[in-house]
Amino acid sequence: MKALIKNARINKGLKTRELAQLLAIDQALVSKFESGTRKPTRDQVKQLAHFLDIPLEEILPLWIKEKILYEIQDEEFASQALTLVQEEIAKYDSTEQFFISNSLQEKLDLIDSLKSKLDKLREFDSYRIAQALELEYTFESNRIEGNTLTLKETDLVINEGLTVSGKSMREHLEAINHQEAIEYVKDLVQRKVSINERELLVIHNMILRGIMPEYAGKYRNIQVMIKGSAHMPPQPFLVPKKMEEYFEWYQINRNKLHPVVLAAEMHERLVTIHPFVDGNGRTSRLIMNLILLKHGFVIANIKGDYDARMNYYNALELVQTEKEKDTFLNFIADVEIDCLNRYLKILS
Repeated sequence: MKALIKNARINKGLKTRELAQLLAIDQALVSKFESGTRKPTRDQVKQLAHFLDIPLEEILPLWIKEKILYEIQDEEFASQALTLVQEEIAKYDSTEQFFISNSLQEKLDLIDSLKSKLDKLREFDSYRIAQALELEYTFESNRIEGNTLTLKETDLVINEGLTVSGKSMREHLEAINHQEAIEYVKDLVQRKVSINERELLVIHNMILRGIMPEYAGKYRNIQVMIKGSAHMPPQPFLVPKKMEEYFEWYQINRNKLHPVVLAAEMHERLVTIHPFVDGNGRTSRLIMNLILLKHGFVIANIKGDYDARMNYYNALELVQTEKEKDTFLNFIADVEIDCLNRYLKILS
């Protein structure tokens, strides 16, 4: 593990002092990690994975191996004990298996084909096209949550700075905040920043800025219920642990799953944890689209009309209450197909 950490640091162009600052530890401790004279804690391992772009599935097994060896190296029956442990582990293999149905696989293949066509037309893309589609995304994502601004009114609020008579201040702020959050997501994509807790909280803070400042960018400390849903989110004291598992799951699976499946999973998992008092849906959809944009796909814009909204909610409900993922994954794939086809039609 020591060689892995050192080589990754050098490849990132970081000095031991700079890595120590990122980890908020003493520089001498980083040197000890790299010499093997000191072992990082589990939390430090996850931080190292994040800052050095080391897959968790690569560094964690090495850390666990060295931890085990340290504990049993002087034990007479070490090898027999390891055999027994291996037999026990085999009984409850925690590796999550993803079932991709035939219908979903066909859609993923179609998505890849459409993306390939779009990549050939990128030279005809323009800022104005992206701006118009992002405006529609802000309109639809807010409409899902009950915002009554029309598409034109959303445009006037965001791009003209106008106030629409008869609409609440909250609705105005929801439009402005969401558009700014999209710009922030695009900046993360451009800078190739990995999804992490800090960036998630920044995105959520932007969504609730000026609306619920006391809760913006903070995990909830109260129990909540989802209106119209049988799903009960976890108790507030469980949220930090659930979110830790959320980001760990992402690190482990980010290079294993098709980007559309990964994006849908990150959306569903976040909204199921429901870590915030408000703004969970918008934030979850932004995280989903952050992943899609990182992989060169287009924004998956879920419509806010009654039928689309109900299909969306029902698909989520199936995951949350019955652990049935296929409907939701197919739903997101369908949305991405529609959005890719539209983008292709605009550029063709």
